[in-house]
Amino acid sequence: MERVSQPDPDLLIDFSDVTIRRSGRTLVGPVSWQVELDERWVVLGPNGAGKTSLLRMAAAELHPTSGSANLLGETLGRVDVNELRPRIGMSSAAVASRIPVDEKVSDLVVSAGYAVLGRWRERYEDIDTERAVDMLETLGAEHLSERTYGTLSEGERKRVLIARALMTDPELLLLDEPAAGLDLGGREELVERLGDLAADPDAPAMVLVTHHVEEIPPGFTHALLLKEGEVVGQGLLGDVLTAKNLSNAFSQSIALDRVDGRWFARRARRSGGHRRRN
Repeated sequence: MERVSQPDPDLLIDFSDVTIRRSGRTLVGPVSWQVELDERWVVLGPNGAGKTSLLRMAAAELHPTSGSANLLGETLGRVDVNELRPRIGMSSAAVASRIPVDEKVSDLVVSAGYAVLGRWRERYEDIDTERAVDMLETLGAEHLSERTYGTLSEGERKRVLIARALMTDPELLLLDEPAAGLDLGGREELVERLGDLAADPDAPAMVLVTHHVEEIPPGFTHALLLKEGEVVGQGLLGDVLTAKNLSNAFSQSIALDRVDGRWFARRARRSGGHRRRN
Protein backbone atom coordinates (compact mmCIF):
# COMPACT_ATOMS: atom_id res chain seq x y z
CA MET A 1 0.00 0.00 0.00
CA GLU A 2 1.34 3.42 -1.00
CA ARG A 3 2.31 5.55 1.95
CA VAL A 4 0.80 9.03 1.89
CA SER A 5 2.91 11.81 3.42
CA GLN A 6 1.20 13.86 6.10
CA PRO A 7 0.66 17.60 5.54
CA ASP A 8 2.84 19.93 7.58
CA PRO A 9 0.57 21.64 10.15
CA ASP A 10 2.89 24.66 10.25
CA LEU A 11 2.19 25.41 6.57
CA LEU A 12 -1.10 27.12 5.77
CA ILE A 13 -0.60 26.60 2.04
CA ASP A 14 1.58 23.76 0.79
CA PHE A 15 1.27 23.21 -2.96
CA SER A 16 3.60 20.71 -4.61
CA ASP A 17 3.75 20.68 -8.44
CA VAL A 18 0.07 21.59 -8.70
CA THR A 19 -1.52 22.14 -12.10
CA ILE A 20 -5.00 23.22 -13.12
CA ARG A 21 -6.15 22.24 -16.60
CA ARG A 22 -9.43 23.02 -18.32
CA SER A 23 -10.48 21.89 -21.82
CA GLY A 24 -6.97 20.69 -22.54
CA ARG A 25 -5.42 24.04 -21.57
CA THR A 26 -3.12 24.52 -18.60
CA LEU A 27 -4.25 27.50 -16.53
CA VAL A 28 -1.76 27.04 -13.69
CA GLY A 29 1.35 25.03 -13.17
CA PRO A 30 3.32 23.30 -12.34
CA VAL A 31 3.57 25.46 -9.20
CA SER A 32 5.10 24.63 -5.83
CA TRP A 33 4.31 27.21 -3.17
CA GLN A 34 4.33 27.38 0.63
CA VAL A 35 2.83 29.98 2.94
CA GLU A 36 3.64 29.99 6.64
CA LEU A 37 2.06 31.63 9.65
CA ASP A 38 2.44 35.43 9.87
CA GLU A 39 3.52 35.78 6.23
CA ARG A 40 1.94 38.36 3.93
CA TRP A 41 2.12 37.38 0.27
CA VAL A 42 1.32 39.24 -2.93
CA VAL A 43 0.59 37.19 -6.06
CA LEU A 44 1.43 39.33 -9.05
CA GLY A 45 1.26 38.92 -12.80
CA PRO A 46 -0.50 40.00 -16.00
CA ASN A 47 -3.99 38.99 -17.10
CA GLY A 48 -4.19 35.26 -17.78
CA ALA A 49 -1.23 34.44 -15.53
CA GLY A 50 -3.34 32.09 -13.38
CA LYS A 51 -3.50 34.27 -10.25
CA THR A 52 -7.20 33.93 -9.53
CA SER A 53 -7.23 30.20 -10.31
CA LEU A 54 -4.38 29.68 -7.87
CA LEU A 55 -6.20 31.74 -5.23
CA ARG A 56 -9.40 29.74 -5.71
CA MET A 57 -7.42 26.58 -5.01
CA ALA A 58 -6.06 28.25 -1.86
CA ALA A 59 -9.70 28.91 -0.92
CA ALA A 60 -10.58 25.22 -1.39
CA GLU A 61 -12.84 26.15 -4.31
CA LEU A 62 -10.78 24.32 -6.93
CA HIS A 63 -8.93 21.02 -6.79
CA PRO A 64 -5.67 20.58 -8.70
CA THR A 65 -5.71 18.48 -11.85
CA SER A 66 -2.40 17.03 -10.72
CA GLY A 67 0.04 17.54 -7.89
CA SER A 68 -0.63 17.82 -4.15
CA ALA A 69 -2.52 20.70 -2.52
CA ASN A 70 -2.50 20.94 1.28
CA LEU A 71 -4.38 23.67 3.12
CA LEU A 72 -4.29 24.31 6.86
CA GLY A 73 -2.83 20.87 7.49
CA GLU A 74 -5.41 19.07 5.32
CA THR A 75 -5.15 17.61 1.82
CA LEU A 76 -7.65 18.65 -0.84
CA GLY A 77 -9.46 15.53 -1.98
CA ARG A 78 -9.16 13.96 1.48
CA VAL A 79 -11.06 16.55 3.53
CA ASP A 80 -14.60 17.92 3.64
CA VAL A 81 -14.12 21.37 2.10
CA ASN A 82 -17.26 22.60 3.88
CA GLU A 83 -15.37 22.20 7.14
CA LEU A 84 -12.21 23.74 5.71
CA ARG A 85 -13.65 26.87 4.08
CA PRO A 86 -14.83 28.62 7.27
CA ARG A 87 -11.18 28.68 8.37
CA ILE A 88 -10.32 30.72 5.24
CA GLY A 89 -11.48 34.32 4.71
CA MET A 90 -12.07 35.30 1.08
CA SER A 91 -12.82 38.66 -0.51
CA SER A 92 -13.38 38.64 -4.26
CA ALA A 93 -15.53 39.98 -7.08
CA ALA A 94 -17.33 36.63 -7.15
CA VAL A 95 -18.50 37.15 -3.56
CA ALA A 96 -19.45 40.77 -4.25
CA SER A 97 -21.61 39.82 -7.24
CA ARG A 98 -23.88 37.68 -5.04
CA ILE A 99 -24.75 40.39 -2.50
CA PRO A 100 -28.24 41.94 -2.77
CA VAL A 101 -28.14 45.72 -3.04
CA ASP A 102 -30.63 46.07 -0.16
CA GLU A 103 -28.50 44.03 2.27
CA LYS A 104 -27.63 45.94 5.45
CA VAL A 105 -23.89 46.14 6.07
CA SER A 106 -24.02 44.90 9.66
CA ASP A 107 -26.09 41.87 8.57
CA LEU A 108 -23.71 41.17 5.70
CA VAL A 109 -20.71 41.05 8.05
CA VAL A 110 -22.24 39.13 10.97
CA SER A 111 -23.79 36.48 8.70
CA ALA A 112 -20.33 35.31 7.61
CA GLY A 113 -20.34 33.20 10.79
CA TYR A 114 -23.05 31.05 9.18
CA ALA A 115 -21.43 31.13 5.72
CA VAL A 116 -24.49 32.87 4.27
CA LEU A 117 -25.01 36.27 2.69
CA GLY A 118 -27.25 38.29 4.98
CA ARG A 119 -29.46 37.40 7.90
CA TRP A 120 -32.31 34.96 7.63
CA ARG A 121 -33.88 33.32 10.68
CA GLU A 122 -30.67 32.54 12.54
CA ARG A 123 -30.02 34.22 15.86
CA TYR A 124 -26.73 35.83 16.80
CA GLU A 125 -25.16 36.28 20.20
CA ASP A 126 -24.02 39.68 21.45
CA ILE A 127 -20.42 38.53 21.00
CA ASP A 128 -21.07 37.99 17.27
CA THR A 129 -22.54 41.47 16.86
CA GLU A 130 -19.65 43.01 18.79
CA ARG A 131 -17.11 41.20 16.61
CA ALA A 132 -18.84 42.43 13.44
CA VAL A 133 -18.51 46.00 14.73
CA ASP A 134 -14.84 45.38 15.60
CA MET A 135 -14.11 44.07 12.10
CA LEU A 136 -15.77 47.08 10.50
CA GLU A 137 -13.71 49.36 12.76
CA THR A 138 -10.53 47.56 11.68
CA LEU A 139 -11.24 48.64 8.11
CA GLY A 140 -12.48 52.11 9.06
CA ALA A 141 -16.03 51.21 8.05
CA GLU A 142 -17.94 51.16 11.33
CA HIS A 143 -19.95 54.22 10.24
CA LEU A 144 -21.40 52.16 7.39
CA SER A 145 -23.03 49.51 9.57
CA GLU A 146 -26.62 50.74 9.08
CA ARG A 147 -26.22 51.49 5.37
CA THR A 148 -27.35 49.13 2.62
CA TYR A 149 -24.75 47.58 0.34
CA GLY A 150 -26.19 49.22 -2.76
CA THR A 151 -25.59 52.73 -1.36
CA LEU A 152 -21.87 52.20 -0.78
CA SER A 153 -19.08 53.48 -2.98
CA GLU A 154 -16.78 50.92 -4.55
CA GLY A 155 -14.08 51.62 -1.97
CA GLU A 156 -16.56 51.25 0.88
CA ARG A 157 -17.78 47.95 -0.54
CA LYS A 158 -14.25 46.59 -0.70
CA ARG A 159 -13.60 47.44 2.95
CA VAL A 160 -16.91 45.91 4.06
CA LEU A 161 -16.14 42.69 2.16
CA ILE A 162 -12.76 42.39 3.87
CA ALA A 163 -14.43 42.97 7.25
CA ARG A 164 -16.82 40.13 6.40
CA ALA A 165 -13.88 37.89 5.42
CA LEU A 166 -12.33 38.54 8.84
CA MET A 167 -15.54 37.82 10.75
CA THR A 168 -14.87 34.10 11.29
CA ASP A 169 -11.37 34.76 12.68
CA PRO A 170 -9.78 32.91 9.75
CA GLU A 171 -6.32 31.40 9.78
CA LEU A 172 -5.78 32.56 6.20
CA LEU A 173 -7.10 35.72 4.49
CA LEU A 174 -7.30 35.75 0.68
CA LEU A 175 -7.87 39.01 -1.21
CA ASP A 176 -8.49 38.83 -4.96
CA GLU A 177 -7.71 42.21 -6.53
CA PRO A 178 -9.17 44.22 -3.62
CA ALA A 179 -8.26 47.57 -5.22
CA ALA A 180 -9.74 46.81 -8.66
CA GLY A 181 -12.06 49.56 -9.85
CA LEU A 182 -11.08 52.07 -7.18
CA ASP A 183 -10.10 55.65 -7.88
CA LEU A 184 -6.82 57.02 -6.53
CA GLY A 185 -8.30 58.09 -3.19
CA GLY A 186 -10.13 54.82 -2.69
CA ARG A 187 -7.04 52.81 -3.56
CA GLU A 188 -4.82 54.74 -1.16
CA GLU A 189 -7.36 54.41 1.65
CA LEU A 190 -7.57 50.67 1.14
CA VAL A 191 -3.80 50.20 0.83
CA GLU A 192 -3.32 52.08 4.11
CA ARG A 193 -5.93 49.92 5.88
CA LEU A 194 -4.37 46.73 4.55
CA GLY A 195 -0.95 47.96 5.64
CA ASP A 196 -2.30 48.42 9.15
CA LEU A 197 -3.78 44.92 9.04
CA ALA A 198 -0.49 43.47 7.79
CA ALA A 199 1.31 45.06 10.75
CA ASP A 200 -1.10 43.51 13.26
CA PRO A 201 0.58 40.43 14.82
CA ASP A 202 -2.85 38.96 15.57
CA ALA A 203 -4.01 39.20 11.94
CA PRO A 204 -4.12 36.01 9.86
CA ALA A 205 -1.64 35.16 7.16
CA MET A 206 -2.57 37.10 4.03
CA VAL A 207 -2.42 36.50 0.29
CA LEU A 208 -3.28 39.41 -2.02
CA VAL A 209 -3.68 39.09 -5.78
CA THR A 210 -3.02 42.14 -7.95
CA HIS A 211 -1.80 43.29 -11.36
CA HIS A 212 -0.18 46.43 -10.00
CA VAL A 213 2.82 46.88 -7.71
CA GLU A 214 1.34 50.20 -6.54
CA GLU A 215 -1.37 48.19 -4.75
CA ILE A 216 1.08 46.27 -2.54
CA PRO A 217 0.54 47.49 1.04
CA PRO A 218 3.46 48.24 3.35
CA GLY A 219 4.27 45.30 5.58
CA PHE A 220 3.86 42.61 2.95
CA THR A 221 6.74 40.18 3.15
CA HIS A 222 6.73 37.80 0.18
CA ALA A 223 5.84 37.69 -3.51
CA LEU A 224 4.86 35.05 -6.06
CA LEU A 225 5.28 36.33 -9.61
CA LEU A 226 3.46 34.42 -12.37
CA LYS A 227 3.47 34.41 -16.16
CA GLU A 228 1.20 32.13 -18.22
CA GLY A 229 0.57 29.95 -15.18
CA GLU A 230 4.23 29.40 -14.34
CA VAL A 231 6.46 30.88 -11.66
CA VAL A 232 8.82 33.68 -12.65
CA GLY A 233 10.00 34.15 -9.07
CA GLN A 234 8.94 33.62 -5.48
CA GLY A 235 10.32 34.41 -2.06
CA LEU A 236 11.03 37.55 -0.08
CA LEU A 237 9.35 40.57 -1.63
CA GLY A 238 12.53 42.57 -2.13
CA ASP A 239 14.24 39.64 -3.86
CA VAL A 240 11.38 38.86 -6.24
CA LEU A 241 10.15 42.35 -7.09
CA THR A 242 12.84 43.53 -9.47
CA ALA A 243 12.75 45.32 -12.81
CA LYS A 244 14.18 42.21 -14.47
CA ASN A 245 11.53 39.87 -13.10
CA LEU A 246 8.69 42.28 -13.87
CA SER A 247 9.98 42.80 -17.39
CA ASN A 248 9.98 39.03 -17.85
CA ALA A 249 6.49 38.57 -16.42
CA PHE A 250 4.88 41.42 -18.37
CA SER A 251 6.89 40.87 -21.58
CA GLN A 252 8.15 44.43 -21.84
CA SER A 253 10.85 46.57 -20.32
CA ILE A 254 9.71 47.75 -16.89
CA ALA A 255 11.39 50.30 -14.63
CA LEU A 256 10.78 49.96 -10.91
CA ASP A 257 11.10 52.43 -8.04
CA ARG A 258 10.52 52.18 -4.30
CA VAL A 259 9.56 55.30 -2.35
CA ASP A 260 8.70 55.37 1.36
CA GLY A 261 8.10 51.62 1.40
CA ARG A 262 5.78 51.65 -1.64
CA TRP A 263 6.52 50.27 -5.10
CA PHE A 264 5.94 52.05 -8.42
CA ALA A 265 6.38 50.61 -11.91
CA ARG A 266 6.30 52.10 -15.38
CA ARG A 267 7.37 51.18 -18.86
CA ALA A 268 11.05 51.96 -19.32
CA ARG A 269 12.14 54.37 -22.00
CA ARG A 270 13.40 52.73 -25.14
CA SER A 271 16.27 55.15 -25.65
CA GLY A 272 17.73 58.33 -24.21
CA GLY A 273 17.32 59.73 -20.74
CA HIS A 274 18.29 58.17 -17.46
CA ARG A 275 16.76 54.82 -16.60
CA ARG A 276 16.73 53.73 -13.00
CA ARG A 277 17.05 50.01 -12.51
CA ASN A 278 16.23 47.98 -9.41
